[in-house]
Amino acid sequence: MPLKLDVKRVFSARSDRVKGLDLHPVEPWVLVALYSGQVHIWDFEKSALVKSQDICPLPVRAARFIARKSWFVAASDDNHVRAYNYNTLEKVVSFEAHSDYIRCVTVHPTQPYILTGGDDTLVKLWDWERKWQCIQVFEGHNHFVFRVSINPRDNNIFSSASLDRTIKVWQIGQSAPNFTLDGHQSSVNCVEYFPGGDKPYMISSADDREVKVWDYQNKSCVQTLDGHAHNVTCVAFHPVLPLIVSGSEDGTVRVWNSNTYRLETTLNYGLERVWCLAFSSSSNCVAIGYDEGTILVQLGREDPAISMDSGGKLIFARQSEIHQANVRNLGADTEIKDGERLTLATKVLGNADIYPQDIKHNPNGRFVVMCGNGEYIIYTAMALRNKAFGSGIQEFVWSSDSSEYAIRETSFSKIKVFKNFKETRSLAPQFTPEGLYGGHLLGVRSANCLSFYTWDTLALVRRIMIVPTKVWWSESGELVAICTGESVFILRFSRACADEAFGSGEEIGEDGVEEAFEVVGEVEESILTGLWAGDCFIYTNSVNRLNYFVGGEIVSVCHLDRTMYIIGYLAKENRVYLCDRDINVVSYTLSVVVLEYQTAVMRQDFDTADRFLPQIPADQRTRVARFLERQGFKKQALRMATDPEHRFDIALALHDITVCVEVARELDDESKWKQIGNLALKQGDIGLAQQCLTSAKDHSGLLLIASSVGDHASIQRLGEEARAAGKHNVAFLSKFVLNDVDGCIDLLVGTGRVAEAALFARSHRPSRMSELVHVWKEDLAKANPKAAESLADPGLYPNLFPELEEALELEKQRDINCPTLHADSAAQKSDLHEDTDSLDLDEDLGEVNLDDFDDDDLDSE
Repeated sequence: MPLKLDVKRVFSARSDRVKGLDLHPVEPWVLVALYSGQVHIWDFEKSALVKSQDICPLPVRAARFIARKSWFVAASDDNHVRAYNYNTLEKVVSFEAHSDYIRCVTVHPTQPYILTGGDDTLVKLWDWERKWQCIQVFEGHNHFVFRVSINPRDNNIFSSASLDRTIKVWQIGQSAPNFTLDGHQSSVNCVEYFPGGDKPYMISSADDREVKVWDYQNKSCVQTLDGHAHNVTCVAFHPVLPLIVSGSEDGTVRVWNSNTYRLETTLNYGLERVWCLAFSSSSNCVAIGYDEGTILVQLGREDPAISMDSGGKLIFARQSEIHQANVRNLGADTEIKDGERLTLATKVLGNADIYPQDIKHNPNGRFVVMCGNGEYIIYTAMALRNKAFGSGIQEFVWSSDSSEYAIRETSFSKIKVFKNFKETRSLAPQFTPEGLYGGHLLGVRSANCLSFYTWDTLALVRRIMIVPTKVWWSESGELVAICTGESVFILRFSRACADEAFGSGEEIGEDGVEEAFEVVGEVEESILTGLWAGDCFIYTNSVNRLNYFVGGEIVSVCHLDRTMYIIGYLAKENRVYLCDRDINVVSYTLSVVVLEYQTAVMRQDFDTADRFLPQIPADQRTRVARFLERQGFKKQALRMATDPEHRFDIALALHDITVCVEVARELDDESKWKQIGNLALKQGDIGLAQQCLTSAKDHSGLLLIASSVGDHASIQRLGEEARAAGKHNVAFLSKFVLNDVDGCIDLLVGTGRVAEAALFARSHRPSRMSELVHVWKEDLAKANPKAAESLADPGLYPNLFPELEEALELEKQRDINCPTLHADSAAQKSDLHEDTDSLDLDEDLGEVNLDDFDDDDLDSE
């Protein structure tokens, strides 16, 4: 049966004919050599052209990255090899390498070498540390050399493909070939080695439209692949997946199973002839070069084949080799830090009989199933002993009962259920099943809905009009997360409602029991992987964040630096474990006590929540407090909070002045005292408001209170303090409220506001107008003498100031009737700065009560 081979186009770019490709080992870059004489570097994740370099007017037939030097090297039809720094595009070197067209360039994986092959029938070895000296020439072919490939098992061995219909195998340091492989009936265009170490294979393609797999130890042809309708220009083993990929001038790319040699799929993107392929060992991507551009496709899934049981034991696959590790065997003295790679001791269990694309433990961890090639094999988890197997399947899922599982067959629209490795029943739904999901109910996806069935009777429980990609059940079976491409729906399952409906004897409708599920929440994110810990759903999303969802709230744990996949959660360690596609395992702290406390809070079971409260780690209390605050439980949040800033904000929202004062004294923050003062004013606590505003040095607020209660001494003192503190507006208002007109004028003059002082005197102290105009003229003359001369002195030009005499008379009367208010005024009752440490100053201030005034007093001027 075929592999599960999803093909997704990741990137495409139109261009002239593409003759050479390479993928950068680290960056998301594809290097493109063009027949037009240019080299492009594209960022295939952003679909952006990163660099472009004109090499020469003739075709560039080969280009390769040399990542360890930040170079790329290109070979062209002017017989030259050129190297450039791909960051700056500065030319490193240019030299004539062959006497005819250069067809290929290969970079040695460890040594400072490149190998080139050309139409002069030669292969040459160049050393860039010796100033690009040619250190060896390999002669033996009778025609053009199209491809050179280095053996990954022995980097001193390489092979070459030629128009003379042969493949020759060479060794660096020896001039003659080790041996020659004959078998193709026409020009051999490409030769590549098997990337793994378990097969001594190489593969070739030719103009005879055939692909041949060779055993280079036995010097024999193992398999011939037919199917292309024209010359096969390129071929290679996939570095990660068990695949062979070949490209042809018929415009197609064929993908073959490298174990069974079965054709898996054929790709045709309508860009005319295929000339080259490029692979990356760090991803499943394949770059394809055509007459009219470049395509980058992703073959299969990026997520690794790995599973972790409830005890922390890992089983994972590298190719067909099965490994075992345990995240708990790190040693008692090992300090585990969040996000750091765990150094795990791995043990090789052996080779699987199939290429495993999926690995899943059953719920109790005793067995593990491996699926691939349309087959499944159930092994014992400890010793990898075969317990059961089957073929002709599309999917395999475990039930919540560890002895029960189901499969979806390929050839029939039938689902079979097994218990204790024996088939017990089968389901043939009226629709075509397209997906299968395990857990507490058996989920079957069709083209437009998801149907849940009981495991024991296969009775329909509920049909939901949704097309999921993944389904995760909580351990209790009460909650289920149904993931679509853009969001996740959290549903609560009521088994009691389902059992009641089935036990009533009434006919169940075609949509099942409507009351069996209710929607709890929705997470509008694209989710990659997830699992349940209690009633908390932990997940990673498409923007590389590790979050969890509990009670309608999303809590972010951390931001991941790359795509990671959740593999398990261990409650005893309070850690969630993740890995990347290369099985690098990391972990993050996620306290189970915190999760259980949050679950109890969402259920409003505060008795249970209070039992967990003492166990919550101190470093988690702030996070929990914020969770409680968002849920509206501010009093509980105040009890939980440890961060002073957070405690103050909660206490302020609760109008808890006592806690606010406590925190403000701890922080000694003027802004906090001001907020408490405003709250105290709202609550009518004048004494506390005065104390808080004094601590906050809020002179304007104190002036408001003092002027409201008629405290002249405090107003006078505030004016002096405000002037000393540089708050001249408050100082001016203090003097103005006390009717100290001369003080206001002197303050304006003292702060350099002479013009304002003169204009103020014009209205409030006309007797000082001449004095101030004289000062104003002297000050203005420094900047503009002409303007200063234009100022009129009322003492010299009284005719310019009508009604001046009347204003002077009114000034005298006002000074008699409205004298300046002083601190020893009979109205003075208290001192604002007396006993500032007391929280209750009512006794000193006296009480201001509007009932003490009658209407005539309020209306009087």
